[in-house]
Amino acid sequence: MHFTAEQRHDGVREREFTLGEIPGILWTPDAPSEPVPLILMGHSSDLTRMRPRLTARAEATVAQGFAAATIELPGNGTRPRIPAFDQARADLRTALKSGAKVTEDIIDRLILPLIDQAAPESREALDALQSLPEIAPQAGYAGGITALAIRLATIDPRIKAAVLFAGSYLPSTTFEEARALTIPVHVLLQWDDEGNDRQAALDLFDALNTKDKTLHANMGGHTGVPAFEAPASNAFFTRHLK
Repeated sequence: MHFTAEQRHDGVREREFTLGEIPGILWTPDAPSEPVPLILMGHSSDLTRMRPRLTARAEATVAQGFAAATIELPGNGTRPRIPAFDQARADLRTALKSGAKVTEDIIDRLILPLIDQAAPESREALDALQSLPEIAPQAGYAGGITALAIRLATIDPRIKAAVLFAGSYLPSTTFEEARALTIPVHVLLQWDDEGNDRQAALDLFDALNTKDKTLHANMGGHTGVPAFEAPASNAFFTRHLK
């Protein structure tokens, strides 16, 4: 891992890094007195586009005594294109535009190759980030592609808690993996999310095998998550990571 840029503002130290070909960003308290737990922040697009929203989430997370980090997804941003993924995304857009049903075939081609590559990369990022003296061994995962969050949480014991943003397309294998998930989970669901299969999100919550799971459902569309949910999510991480 190589740091390539740094800035400090309002008690937050923000560093850009590369992990091989993968760009990423790390936010930490400016002068932590001890190692702090790390929250891996998921997203669903390229870092340049998502950076303002990710930075706002990260700064709120750091204010609660955590570090936050994110990495670019495969096939996005400056990373090499993945033709099969681009075709699946084009097929998805065509289906949505025509009002046709988004088939399981499209969902599998869109999500499964992505998480098959992104989950190991996230583990590599955890290895590198937790080698830093300011980062504690315990970690959480928040947001982004639900199938990726569940995959990573089931295979990496360092992930001790997860906040899921309902609204991603879900392959059938994600429901199977959810039945093996035993860490605490906090789910945010936008009830009127125009692109979300609400019933699938509820079925996934039911499938989660953990005994410690909470669902917060709010009225509104995909980007209308109420501001009060950010401190609620950070309070969830405080309970389980500190």
